[in-house]
Amino acid sequence: MSSDTNGGRAMSVPYLENHFLIAMPGMRDERFSRSVIYLCAHSDDGAMGLIINRPQQLAFPDILVQLGILDQEEAIRLPREARDLPVRNGGPVDRSRGFVLHTDDVVVESSMPVSESICLTATVDMLRAISMGRGPRHALMALGYAGWGAGQLESEISGNGWLTCPATPELLFEGEIERKYDGVLAAIGIDAAHLSQAAGHA
Repeated sequence: MSSDTNGGRAMSVPYLENHFLIAMPGMRDERFSRSVIYLCAHSDDGAMGLIINRPQQLAFPDILVQLGILDQEEAIRLPREARDLPVRNGGPVDRSRGFVLHTDDVVVESSMPVSESICLTATVDMLRAISMGRGPRHALMALGYAGWGAGQLESEISGNGWLTCPATPELLFEGEIERKYDGVLAAIGIDAAHLSQAAGHA
């Protein structure tokens, strides 16, 4: 992260890679209501992240079959950790494109580091590794992503649209998808039932 000036202009918020965005009650865009987004990239040029608390109807084996990585019979014999890999609705942009967030104990050539321990991979190489039981210790897959143009996310945060907090692997990968919103808030000492529309940064 950086809060330095860039080209003589001070950032209104620091760069927020490896942070969560938690939708405030006043979120006007219904697509992001009660959403928790893991920010993978943030700079003066914009931001990109994945919603982590919206389940996707497609299961991981179905995606492997659709991509031609496995046939239906092979999909039935997947290792349990691959068969049960959670797939999320990552956001409204490019919803046919898949992304894998994972720990850095297993990487492929196209894996991009987000933090010291978390990487993002958007190629089928990681899907193949997971399907063969050679995947990372923790991983989640998302279809689609959330994106912001230059200054857009900063404006939304300043307008009380999002609460921000640092992410941890435990909050990112563990726990039930449907309980992520309350769980992330609880981790920073906030009861979702009492969350006001006032701005806040933890």
